[in-house]
Amino acid sequence: MPELSQETERGRAVLPFGAAEVRGPSMVPTLCHADRLLVHWGARVRPGDVVVLRHPFQQDLLVVKRATERRDGGWWVLGDNAFAGGDSTDYGVVPEELVLGKVRFRYRPPAPGRRSPLAAVRWALSAVRPVAADRSVSRRLRAR
Repeated sequence: MPELSQETERGRAVLPFGAAEVRGPSMVPTLCHADRLLVHWGARVRPGDVVVLRHPFQQDLLVVKRATERRDGGWWVLGDNAFAGGDSTDYGVVPEELVLGKVRFRYRPPAPGRRSPLAAVRWALSAVRPVAADRSVSRRLRAR
């Protein structure tokens, strides 16, 4: 399941937007390991949104999942990678207060060692993508 870096928690209290880093494969193909995210803390969540939440059983662990539907008591969240697990099929409905924010954009860090101007332009054109609520759109914009 994607974990988020510890810097995420520290920056959340000051600004409504913050950065996070994905760790793990559960949101592939929409998000990949080492993708960076722009998170809108406290944003209104709708079905289909990719969200950052506290793990229901390990509250010090932040995870990123897709909020699929509202249910009694909170949100049903799923990873886009059905084979990775670590979502509501394992731990049930996530209480509303554990859903912290909505992911607005994902961006890839530049590859190490690629310093040519052409490589920089190619990275700039492909690195930043919106994370849409519609799963089919997110798949078309996945990291390459």
